Amino acid sequence: MSVVLGVAGLGSGAALGGGAAAAEAAEPASPQTLCTVTDRRLGELSGLAVDRGGVWAMADGGRRVALHRLDLDDCSITRTRTAAIDPFDAEDLARGPDGTLWVADTGDNERRRETVALIALPPTGAPRLHRLRYPDGPHDAEALLVAADGVPLVITKETVAAAGIYLPEGPLAEPGPTPLIRVGEVVLPGSDTVGGPVGGIGARLVTGAALNADGRVAAVRTYTDAWLFPVAGETAADLVAALRTNPVRVPLPGEPQGEAIAFEADGRLLSGSESRGGARGAIRAVPGAAALAVAGQSAEPRAAPAATPENTGPAWTPAAAGAAAVAGLLVLAIVAMAVHALVRRRP
Repeated sequence: MSVVLGVAGLGSGAALGGGAAAAEAAEPASPQTLCTVTDRRLGELSGLAVDRGGVWAMADGGRRVALHRLDLDDCSITRTRTAAIDPFDAEDLARGPDGTLWVADTGDNERRRETVALIALPPTGAPRLHRLRYPDGPHDAEALLVAADGVPLVITKETVAAAGIYLPEGPLAEPGPTPLIRVGEVVLPGSDTVGGPVGGIGARLVTGAALNADGRVAAVRTYTDAWLFPVAGETAADLVAALRTNPVRVPLPGEPQGEAIAFEADGRLLSGSESRGGARGAIRAVPGAAALAVAGQSAEPRAAPAATPENTGPAWTPAAAGAAAVAGLLVLAIVAMAVHALVRRRP
């Protein structure tokens, strides 16, 4: 996965999240290590997804899509599913409501790609390639959510600006590109959790996302924490609206480069890290995590933006829109430049 971070300008749009305190809820359990990743094929573990058969894992390297079924007793690979599609930089893995596994080929360290892509591997049949184009220039993105209505949401990884939320303008073309539209942004609360490859700034960089089995809890993760949001409905608009509410924090300390996250059917949260600097990645679990978001959902939602322009969401599904300044984040620009120099990897 990409750790090279570009410095983007501040954007506008609906401010989803913010610096307010997270919702009060029961204290989450500490992550429990299930197994250590020793297979070289998952040295750059960047995505996890759970279906009825178990856990799938994905790394961000290689010349073809490769999803690996894991045995969580020892992190061994028991099955591999491939697609003869060469991704540029696959970064996240999500499961759709029909069982389709979605690969987010959305990494763009240098912010130079004209299009990014989603690669769909249905339970049966051939894989599908869907190219996408941002409306406002290239972005690096490592997080994908597929709503209960089957609509994908891409969340970008921004060093200075708020992380943007993008939806397809209409049904996905094959191969496309399908235009994306920006429907909001995520500004996560601050965190004192220690971990990750880039120090304190890593607590605000979005590196993965997941929905629980019934689509009613969304998790957005950084290098140091998972942030849980209760989702009130089954549409992409409901999912975007959920990201306005105060999240519940689940600390994930000490991961070398944490990017993967998923929920098991019982609400247990799984997190995974790349191996880095001699430290092997591991799969860890937080029991009962999904219930924490539900327990915290009575908290006051974040204040609405001062001004709300006319909705510019896609006609095929309502979308949140608005405007809010992302004040205070400009001070991160100097840090971001240093990070860019410290942790480069392949384009």
